[in-house]
Amino acid sequence: MQKNDIQARDFLLALVLLTRLPLPHLPPQAFQRQAKSVWAFPLAGLAVALPAALCAALALTVGLPAAIAAGLALTAQVLLTGAMHEDGLADTADGLWGGFTRARRLEIMKDSRIGAYGVIALILGLGLRWSALSALLATAGVWPLLALAMLSRAVMPVLMAALPNARTTGLSQGVGRPRALPCLLASGLAILLSLPLIGSAVFGTALAMAAATLGLGALAKAKIGGQTGDILGASQQVAEISGLLALLIICG
Repeated sequence: MQKNDIQARDFLLALVLLTRLPLPHLPPQAFQRQAKSVWAFPLAGLAVALPAALCAALALTVGLPAAIAAGLALTAQVLLTGAMHEDGLADTADGLWGGFTRARRLEIMKDSRIGAYGVIALILGLGLRWSALSALLATAGVWPLLALAMLSRAVMPVLMAALPNARTTGLSQGVGRPRALPCLLASGLAILLSLPLIGSAVFGTALAMAAATLGLGALAKAKIGGQTGDILGASQQVAEISGLLALLIICG
């Protein structure tokens, strides 16, 4: 491992890419490390999930139902990320199912307007997350929130490395394709930090997330020839939902 493989600034880069948190200004040259900074994606997930978990914990402490606590946690996450992953899910659903050619699908995904497939994907995605999180909070508390946030961000670098960029412009293309080492570091870090939170359930949860991500990646490759920023955002959502359901099965 070379000395420049990991830098403290990578965490800030990950926060810039994946959150809407107020951050110090970074010099332009710092963004040349974006592909190397993907190892810190799980830490960005942790930064988003911690306030969300605290909101849920406070709601449960004052006697609010688990469903309300779950709704507050989801709201906090949406605000802290600017709904970028949810937007990616909606655009992915519109593009992959709304077009009949690769060019048309990419055009739809770039369109800021939302279609029927996108609306349905958002309703189903948020509904599943809300319902599953409500049940999980009632049985396992708030700590799994942190693990899910880290693990679901760890799948994104893997997809970035495994698939080519589907277009020559856009966020994903600008970040670049990471090498194997940052991807392995992201996965290892997410699993290691999740172990104290959900114990051995991390392995079954990670396996479910990996399978869901593999399916989405195969679909994106077949439909548009690779990945985009929207596909990456959708992968986080699909992975989080899969992880929630897996944890419910394991903990149930």
